[in-house]
Amino acid sequence: MKIPFLDLQSVNSVLENELTGAFKKVLDKGQFILGGQLEEFEKAFAGYCDAKHAIGVANGLDALILILEAYKEMRALKDGDEVIVPSNTYIATVLAIDRVGLKPVLVEPDMATYNIDAKNIESKISSRTKAIIAVHLYGQCVDMGAVNNIALKHSLIVIEDAAQAHGALYKGNKAGSLAEAAGFSFYPGKNLGALGDGGMITTSNEELNRVLRALRNYGSEEKYYNTYKGINSRLDELQAAFLMVKLNYLDKWNRERQVIAEHYLSLLKNTPGLILPYTITETYHAYHQFVVRTKRRDELKKYLEECGIGTMIHYPVPPHLQKAYKNLGFKLGDFPIAEEIADTCLSLPIYPGLINSNVKYIADSINGFLK
Repeated sequence: MKIPFLDLQSVNSVLENELTGAFKKVLDKGQFILGGQLEEFEKAFAGYCDAKHAIGVANGLDALILILEAYKEMRALKDGDEVIVPSNTYIATVLAIDRVGLKPVLVEPDMATYNIDAKNIESKISSRTKAIIAVHLYGQCVDMGAVNNIALKHSLIVIEDAAQAHGALYKGNKAGSLAEAAGFSFYPGKNLGALGDGGMITTSNEELNRVLRALRNYGSEEKYYNTYKGINSRLDELQAAFLMVKLNYLDKWNRERQVIAEHYLSLLKNTPGLILPYTITETYHAYHQFVVRTKRRDELKKYLEECGIGTMIHYPVPPHLQKAYKNLGFKLGDFPIAEEIADTCLSLPIYPGLINSNVKYIADSINGFLK
């Protein structure tokens, strides 16, 4: 038996006729950048996230970079300001902060949820701290009530990194509406994935929306007149058309992920030495990833591969130990929670179309190895 970690072919093949129709619509229209398909998708995605505006960009990293750059243009941030970020996030979150001349300040996560632990934030706030990026890791929202209360107390900007949280909820509110701005990725493997790269920013702040739309398009609010030193980062018409098709299925797909997750949780609840995902009661977990932990992670991964089961490690090296950030001066042991997660986590297959018998085979294989 062969079970891939992610089977995008089967996910996309179900929509072949609709995706082909979307392609033809763009081809026949002959407009490929900043046209009607993007406008339609931006409006739909903003509505889905309960935000006033959505700004399509080239990818998730650019979404975060542009948000921070916009705040700099609005004089809310300046070079050298500190931005609090979880120590176990994907490197893109830290790259965005660094890229615009700000300083990342790493805070340990909650070991149960893998999201930033609000109890650890205040001890890292200094006179230079100006923002917090709350990363909704693996599809579960951060405890935004606690984060927003801290931000209000210290006059800090809050930004959501919602790259893995399409459709996730916190106290009934959608990811993308839980802070003044949020960045999304449409990388093909996301819950809402393009057939290429893509990203989106959501906000209900009118000035932020205006500045962001200019910054993504060379800093121009009117063609050939440049207000800002912007970049070229635009979600193209073709990807917008594909994503418009897929948006109609996102909630259904997320429910499928929920069912698969519940199946795993039931089958693995008594497995010795295996730590299962934990969902806080205030959230609706979108299960972008189903992440388990075990001290025998590498052995288990190898065994599952021998059983024909694909797995992934998200992420094997935390940001503070990456060679790219050796200039920050961190060493092994500086962020023990992030390091333990990196050493013990394993992501199991979870995607729409993964059948129950395959989930059972995966769980039986894990139980057979760990028991």
